[in-house]
Amino acid sequence: MKRHGISLILVLCVSISFLFAQKKEKPSSTEKTAQKELLTASRLNGIKLRHVGPALMSGRIGDFAVNPQKPSEYYVAVSSGGVWKTENNGITFKPLFDKQASYSIGCITLDPQNPHVVWVGTGENNAQRSVGYGDGVYKSMDGGKSWKNMGLKASEHIGKIIIHPENAELVYVAAQGPLWNKGGQRGIYKTEDGGKTWKSLIEVDEHTGVTDIAMDPRDPNTLYAATWQRRRHVWTYISGGPGSALYKSTDGGDSWRKVKGGFPGGDLGRIGLAVSPANPDYVYAIVEAEGKKGGFYRSTNRGETWEKRSNHYTIGLYYDEIFCDPKDVNRVYSMDTYAQVTEDGGKTFNRVGETNKHVDNHALWINPDNTDHILMGCDGGIYESYDRGKIWDYKANLSITQFYRVTTDNTEPFYHIYGGTQDNSSMGGPSRTTHRAGILNSDWYLTKGGDGFESAVDPENPNIVYAQSQYGVLARFDKQSGEQVNIQPQPGKGEPGIRYNWDAPLFISPHSPTRLYFAANILFKSDDRGNSWEAVSPDLTRKIDRNKLPVMDRVWGMDAVAKNKSTSIFGNITALSESPLEEGLIYIGTDDGLVQITTDGGENWRKLESFPGVPEMTYVNQVITSNHDRNTAYAVFNNHKNGDYKPYVLKTSDGGYTWTSLNANLPQRGTTYTIAEDHVDPNLLFVGTEFGLFFSANGGSKWTQLKGGLPTIAVKDLDIQKRENDLVLATFGRGFFVLDDYSPLR
Repeated sequence: MKRHGISLILVLCVSISFLFAQKKEKPSSTEKTAQKELLTASRLNGIKLRHVGPALMSGRIGDFAVNPQKPSEYYVAVSSGGVWKTENNGITFKPLFDKQASYSIGCITLDPQNPHVVWVGTGENNAQRSVGYGDGVYKSMDGGKSWKNMGLKASEHIGKIIIHPENAELVYVAAQGPLWNKGGQRGIYKTEDGGKTWKSLIEVDEHTGVTDIAMDPRDPNTLYAATWQRRRHVWTYISGGPGSALYKSTDGGDSWRKVKGGFPGGDLGRIGLAVSPANPDYVYAIVEAEGKKGGFYRSTNRGETWEKRSNHYTIGLYYDEIFCDPKDVNRVYSMDTYAQVTEDGGKTFNRVGETNKHVDNHALWINPDNTDHILMGCDGGIYESYDRGKIWDYKANLSITQFYRVTTDNTEPFYHIYGGTQDNSSMGGPSRTTHRAGILNSDWYLTKGGDGFESAVDPENPNIVYAQSQYGVLARFDKQSGEQVNIQPQPGKGEPGIRYNWDAPLFISPHSPTRLYFAANILFKSDDRGNSWEAVSPDLTRKIDRNKLPVMDRVWGMDAVAKNKSTSIFGNITALSESPLEEGLIYIGTDDGLVQITTDGGENWRKLESFPGVPEMTYVNQVITSNHDRNTAYAVFNNHKNGDYKPYVLKTSDGGYTWTSLNANLPQRGTTYTIAEDHVDPNLLFVGTEFGLFFSANGGSKWTQLKGGLPTIAVKDLDIQKRENDLVLATFGRGFFVLDDYSPLR
């Protein structure tokens, strides 16, 4: 009943049939090269990837920019999915940023004098483990139809952009700087010529940038800026240090002084700022810190002296942003897992209300003419309320779901796609339907709550689905009955605790549909669909004490701000594969840079500690074993959490004894996440990177990007549905895509 690849075949048939018409006998090596050269980017323009959604749970929203002259027209900065625009209050949204060099957005701002002038800061301005990096600031003069990069490319994460209310050429940018490394462009940058040139106004050190900036609406020369020292790596996170502080300028940023007068000093974390439009003498700050210094602070004299109003503050890596009500000086909203609001200037906080609404809030717009009307952006998309949060309207048409992983089943007539998402559960849905409108939100179903990761489906019974949430909480879900059984392996009495990664690897053996492999710091096997487990390995990691590793040029104590918050315990398995050609031949990879191999189902293991061209201790994102040769396997390494964005794709043809690089012409800026090998042609490979999809028809000697309607986005995982010859992509911010019947690429 196949079918779907007709349009793809038509695109290539002229070139391919021409080659075959010229010579029927076996082609020479030169002719083979000529055939491969046909598969260039220009000749592949007709190949289109099909977007299948879903918009069921949407995704993380970072910021709003609303046209003050027409509030039904607004722009949405998606933390991991570009920039979108609606002109009809969210009935429809249009993507505007699909062809730019970055997809992760930190902030968006409109020129107060001209709503068609839009400024965008790339690189999400949080410090969560899953944030993407950007390449500076962009500007559009035509409402987002076209964009120009205005520089600050080494900033990587932009906290905020503000524009002078009377001079559109004068713009301030708060640059947080790199999260994963020192250096880069950090601080306050000012342009007086619309972005042609920039001047650095605040420079603290190579670990500290500026996370927030606020302007007095009565006096644009009065500015407040919050610096933030922070660093994240695979093994840790630190959200503060002596570089974090609050500064004030009264001369348009030419000079700054550190604010004291009751404001806390010492090692602080993230600081969120807001000046009250109702009375700009009132300035609010939410301060992350260890101990009793953290809390909610207020100044009633333009930042000269400060009073701690309460102990309320949030996790700086994900929140610590506040918004003042335009009319009520005492009403301030605080973004948090559950959004908070104070009606008494910060003395007390209460929940705004999350009834029938997703949690984890990041963005807020308050209608200045009707302050009961608000837009809120969270990990689950956009919500709108006309009664300040009592009742919410969800915008269910924005497909920006962040998928970590993807797998497919063998359902007839249309196979189903499954995946796990950042903060939006694990889910499944059909690859096609007979509905005239195509795949609907109602076609998707949840298989497990929480953050979702690797799923697996019984190859013989597609009603049996395995899904997990963070840190290895594994469940078996029966689609037919709706029953869900928790099957996470547990340590036995007297045994040491188990360390699961945030994204724990899961695998159904190709040699038995009832056999599962699931990995923590040790590898587990079950032969009865998870009802019982046995450990088939010792601890396969380096067993390093992460608290002895230096961060920001020193080893930090456990009292450092937010030390190790929202970070997996270091030393666990992150990649797993069993050879389809030989039972018991298993490869694993770890977060501390090891690959280990067993040929006897786990009785004995061979440890590999170094790989050509790959920095020591680089995170192993994926290992796969070949469909064609028992001695062949592939490994994908990911070093972006050390500030290294290069690709690392390796292949072994001798069972792991030697490895060769397949990086070839892959872009140097573009972390690699995943690789897939065609089940028919061993030379046909696909790779997913931070900024798109690539394929090679010659075993990795040369790569070509497949765009075909795919926006600039991270491709975190790939799965090949063998029956249909479909390649299915899990993107981190734009849902699932399908390359239907890619067989002509062979």
